[in-house]
Amino acid sequence: MPDPTVTTLRDVRKRRQRQYARAVFAALGAFVVIAIVFAWRFHQRMKASLPQLDGTVVVAGLSADVTVERDALGVPTIKAVTRTDAARALGFLHAQDRFFQMDLARRRAAGELSELFGDKTLAADKSARVHGLRAVAQKSLALLPVSQRALLDAYAEGVNTGLAQLRERPFEYLVLRGVPCPWLPEDSILVIHAMAFDMQHPEATHERSLGIIRDWYDNKVLVYFAPVIAPNDSAIDRTTAPLAPIPGPQSINLRAGIALGRANPSGEPQASPAQPAASPYRRHAAASPVYAEGSNSMAVGRARGGMIENDMHLSLRAPNTWYRVSMMWKHVVTVTGVTLPGAPVFVAGSNGSIAWGFTNSYADTSDVIVLTPDIAGKSFYYTDRDIIQTETRTENINVRGWKNPAVHYVESSIWGPVIGENRKGQKLALKWVFHDPAAANYGLVDLETATTVRDAIRIANRAGIPAQNMLVADVAGEIGWTICGRLPDRFGYDGRIPATWSFGDRGWRGLLSPQKMPSIIRGPGEHISTANQRLFGGDTLALFGDGGYSPGERGARIQSLLGRLDENAAPRDLLAIALDEGAPHLARWHTLLRDTLAATKNKKLASLRAAAGETWGDETPGARAAADSAAYAIVSRFRGHVIARVLDPIFYPCAYSYPDFNYNHLRAEEPVWNLLQKQPMHLLDPEYAAWTDLLLAAAEDARRDLSAAGFSNPADARWGAFNVSRIKHPLGDGLMGALGHCLNLNMPAQELPGDLGVPRVQAPSFGASMRFAVSPGREDEGIFHMPCGQSGHPHSPYYKAGHEAWARGEPTPFLPGSAEHTLILKAK
Repeated sequence: MPDPTVTTLRDVRKRRQRQYARAVFAALGAFVVIAIVFAWRFHQRMKASLPQLDGTVVVAGLSADVTVERDALGVPTIKAVTRTDAARALGFLHAQDRFFQMDLARRRAAGELSELFGDKTLAADKSARVHGLRAVAQKSLALLPVSQRALLDAYAEGVNTGLAQLRERPFEYLVLRGVPCPWLPEDSILVIHAMAFDMQHPEATHERSLGIIRDWYDNKVLVYFAPVIAPNDSAIDRTTAPLAPIPGPQSINLRAGIALGRANPSGEPQASPAQPAASPYRRHAAASPVYAEGSNSMAVGRARGGMIENDMHLSLRAPNTWYRVSMMWKHVVTVTGVTLPGAPVFVAGSNGSIAWGFTNSYADTSDVIVLTPDIAGKSFYYTDRDIIQTETRTENINVRGWKNPAVHYVESSIWGPVIGENRKGQKLALKWVFHDPAAANYGLVDLETATTVRDAIRIANRAGIPAQNMLVADVAGEIGWTICGRLPDRFGYDGRIPATWSFGDRGWRGLLSPQKMPSIIRGPGEHISTANQRLFGGDTLALFGDGGYSPGERGARIQSLLGRLDENAAPRDLLAIALDEGAPHLARWHTLLRDTLAATKNKKLASLRAAAGETWGDETPGARAAADSAAYAIVSRFRGHVIARVLDPIFYPCAYSYPDFNYNHLRAEEPVWNLLQKQPMHLLDPEYAAWTDLLLAAAEDARRDLSAAGFSNPADARWGAFNVSRIKHPLGDGLMGALGHCLNLNMPAQELPGDLGVPRVQAPSFGASMRFAVSPGREDEGIFHMPCGQSGHPHSPYYKAGHEAWARGEPTPFLPGSAEHTLILKAK
């Protein structure tokens, strides 16, 4: 007979297992139910944070009702009685569609990101607090004319009304479990500062890079590898200059097996034949774009009215930098173009009389001052009149999750904050135009009612934005160029490399007066274009300084294509030039690759040569930056690796001494090409016995790039595989990546034509933040497109609306379409 005790124990064990299983299933079921409820609740709150598109909303402060109509892409048309009412309405729309974007801009400039994100952004906040821009913005606000101050006040009130009218706070704050802070008028000044962070060098990285070259080597190395004026420049005034002589072995000798450049201070790396090749700098240098398509803008004079194309290249993120809008007031003024969330004015567009656009000027708007120390200590330094001590300012940074603020100490001189030291241990101070409250204003608003090129130029010279090349065209057919924004008024030197101001023989007199700003005005049948290149030499270049101009290749290509247009040119012709894929600048590199591999017995390299083709030119199908071009992928990668292999060992000590050093900003291609032609042995990395060996190694690098991208056969390669747009939302990556994926925050990764450069890992794409082409008075013929969409909310039908047209380069109308939604903002 079975033992009843055993049976009883077995039954007990089974019952316990069943009970445990039921408990587990119950817990899992409860978890699933809770998850579903949470997801449903979160989804409902997400929907509640969508902007209102129809109906009526009471908005205090309006003098009369304002109508807001939205078309199929979500682009609003604001119809108001006064410009102040229109600003209030624009603030309302910006808040409802893009408040998080605005908030990030002001927080970035003021150094207040950590209040929202915690200590992960503390380093960025400390860097921003060096400039003390919140206090500067408050002073700038106090300096504004009454009309501009009224505009910012109305806009801020509109923003806060729009925020309050949402049924739920913007979705980003739901994700972050944060609360949006009210918008202040001074925050619109901080938005200008945030754009300056993107467009200029608030840490003077370009100047400090030039200074470290001089410190490591001598002036012969600096003027050769970092020419201000080069032989292939495409300046408006046609100025060029030959390269300086190649620096001799007494300046730099890579083959000597001793210190690179001047004697190394204790603790810095000593060069050896193996060291440059093993340097950490090489690992990323070739992956950075040595040449990339930059912003471009074109103005064409025609008897039937001037015409503008504008294509501003910026770091791309979702939502897009710009917010499209059409605005009319007094029933006679209508302006269409792009605004910047956080700012109550049009940045670029057309008003029926003029059309205008911008590219970054790369003017030098900051200087690094070497503080000459006294024997009393490093914090004591000479001025032209006395010996004084640096001061220290305490910045308290609120950090989410911290009980007490982080304390950051900012050391300052009479010229500006201390930002580091040079190789000699001397303190370096920074002077930047935006440390001056007078540098930021909203004079740009007057462009909205300007009627001629000449009026627009006068307005631009007084406007307080990051210094930009402005192109403008008017309905009479005139076109013009000038600088919009403020520049420093230097004396005694050009400000290109760090220098001491201790003797009073050099410095700034303040900001350059608007009357000293240069300008150009041309008539029908003429054209002007900019592409981030140096535009002038002589006295004008002396005014601008060197802020790190782009090479002249793109500018030359645009000038050539514009020269082929006739009086019948239309906006689509300008768009075609902006989207041009021609790459004549790579013809010589194609020849070099072909010649280098002509006698190779390496089958893999021979296949690389065959895939690159035998000819290169406009008529050669593969010799273009087309997404499906194998030849462009091969030649451009070869070129990048050649330049990297030449420059890595030369500038390794500079990168070691100054981690932000980047030779891609030096316009060093022409110097490198000259070295390849003359082949001086003292400038050849000792890893190679001859220059041909370096070229073969670069060709092998290019082949490995193709293989790593999945192209074992070079003939199958596509340039698009190396030129991928990866446009991400700030919450769509990192720790928020999974949630960001669920919410579909990021734009799809897309292979694109053109040359955007190769994005670094985890970095945003860089490219055309918008494109438009328009003739004032003929806006109905104009075209427009931009990445992402109008809305910043992923549940909005306008979050990605229009993005595909941008990716494919397809034009959409410049003017908004017919109204699909109408919202009435009622005067209280």
